[in-house]
Amino acid sequence: MKKIGLLSDTHSFCHPKIRGFFREVDEIWHAGDIGDPRIAVKLGKLKPFRAVSGNIDEPEIRALYPRDLVFTCEKVKVYMTHIGGYPGRYDRHAMEVILREKPALFICGHSHILKVIYDEKNRMLCMNPGAAGKFGMHRSITLLRFLIDGDQVRDLEVMDIPRRNTKVPQDMQ
Repeated sequence: MKKIGLLSDTHSFCHPKIRGFFREVDEIWHAGDIGDPRIAVKLGKLKPFRAVSGNIDEPEIRALYPRDLVFTCEKVKVYMTHIGGYPGRYDRHAMEVILREKPALFICGHSHILKVIYDEKNRMLCMNPGAAGKFGMHRSITLLRFLIDGDQVRDLEVMDIPRRNTKVPQDMQ
């Protein structure tokens, strides 16, 4: 059993509440647009860290984190990318990987819109944690926390922080 903390689109900002929300997780996954590489370092010091690069990420981040990650957590095959879409509106590249890999859990970011949808056609749960950064059109900073237990994804929790609460403490800059 593994408890996962999921975020995306930090765009070089790490809200101080992230640390508390992810305190009890076993791993932190970042679905791209990290921004400043120091964000990945800080998150990696909290818990084991997996990430993909996003469209705003510079070559330094792209060298460390691939465009696509396919891996197994417990008994769940996971596909994570930054630009992915959602059921009925997948990005072309993401759809090719989905058809080839047949994941049970598909994770993406990019839209800054929190969505968790089960795709009946492709038999997979799709998660987009929204945006954890303060840049973009989103009204709230959102993060997800969930449990992978064998072949089950369960106990999904959402942290929703109004964007007006975005002061940056020195240790998270």
